[in-house]
Amino acid sequence: MKLAEFLPAAPNRLWQLARQMGVRYAICKCAPELTGLNPPWDIDALRTIQRRFTDAGFMLYGLEGDEFDMRRIKLGLDGRDEDIDRYCQMLRNMGELGIPLLCYNFMAGIGWHRTHGDVQTRGGALTSRFDVADVPATLTDAGEVSEERMWDNYAYFIRRVMPVAEKAGVRMGMHPDDPPLPKLRGIARILYKPENFERAMSLASSPNNGVTFCQANFKLMGCDVAAWARRFAGQGKIFFVHFRDVRGTAERFEETFHDDGPTDMPAMLELYHDLGYTGPVRVDHVPTMAGESNEQPGYESLGRLFALGYTKGVMQALKIPIE
Repeated sequence: MKLAEFLPAAPNRLWQLARQMGVRYAICKCAPELTGLNPPWDIDALRTIQRRFTDAGFMLYGLEGDEFDMRRIKLGLDGRDEDIDRYCQMLRNMGELGIPLLCYNFMAGIGWHRTHGDVQTRGGALTSRFDVADVPATLTDAGEVSEERMWDNYAYFIRRVMPVAEKAGVRMGMHPDDPPLPKLRGIARILYKPENFERAMSLASSPNNGVTFCQANFKLMGCDVAAWARRFAGQGKIFFVHFRDVRGTAERFEETFHDDGPTDMPAMLELYHDLGYTGPVRVDHVPTMAGESNEQPGYESLGRLFALGYTKGVMQALKIPIE
């Protein structure tokens, strides 16, 4: 399997630490508010970022998240055709530059969401929590958005972009809703249960249409995580693994250290290996440790180093090849 890390678009200390940990594969969000460049539908902007990674010893393996404002696409608003055209150009650019993976989501209005970012856990480290009781009851400016409408918007999008992704050689791995709830502040979600992934893939049948297997989100769905990993892998549909753990339910949960949650994490790594998965694995949503600012809950550096070391140690003990 390919050990990957989610890195910013410009070199910083985490780049150096990741290389010192032996990481060779980078995943990046290249949205303009993070890069100071044009979105990746501009091939020169994407090439600039790719060259930075190459010069630092990384392969830019994939993009993750909304790479530009997806509001009109996800909510089906006027102007979405223009945005979809730009999305298709981004896919062509990725293909031309040899970037083979796009991890995307279809959470409209509200992306991944936590209600608390400073919950104390082991040794005073800080972790994040979601509690639906603390979510405001008010609607967003999008108002009420039905699940049927979200499915219609998704179908319109995926049927336009998937043929382009396939031709470009880019595999699109859909990320679960986080938290996996059917509705948040009046906006329906569609990727909140495992069966819906199969429905989504059926809307645009393609070998390039698959899943980002964020195992904590599948756990929060209340399903048999291992069984669904086997099912998706049997269809050749796991394109990316987010390796993390949580304690609780979709309505109320906390992120955990990788060695301190309820999931048998070594067993999951062994399962991916046994299923023949050789794609990228990245650790995700780690606690903030002593001396860190917690300006980015879930994405400070020390917890990621701990998680990377833990993951590498387990893989080496299980004799799982690491790229």
